Amino acid sequence: MATRVADNTDESRFEIFDGGELAGFVEYHRFRDEIAFLHTEIDPRFGGRGLGGTLARSVFDEARKQELKVLPFCPFIRGWLGKHPEFTDLVPKAQHARFGL
Repeated sequence: MATRVADNTDESRFEIFDGGELAGFVEYHRFRDEIAFLHTEIDPRFGGRGLGGTLARSVFDEARKQELKVLPFCPFIRGWLGKHPEFTDLVPKAQHARFGL
């Protein structure tokens, strides 16, 4: 089944769909040129399929595309970022210590 990620701006979250079903989301707060990722959830029915990682990569790709600075408050997003240092440049250098980068 097809997986897709969409930005639901009305809910301030990126959502991942698997075969048309909502499988999870990342809540965010956007202010000026920053986006703070606050909370991530994957429905347990979709667990173990790598959808959290797909969602994380998508939100970082979108932040890069929109030239946004990322504040990874969400522990899942922060943990994913630790395994994918190619996205660390999106976090302002002054914030690296705050997020353990």
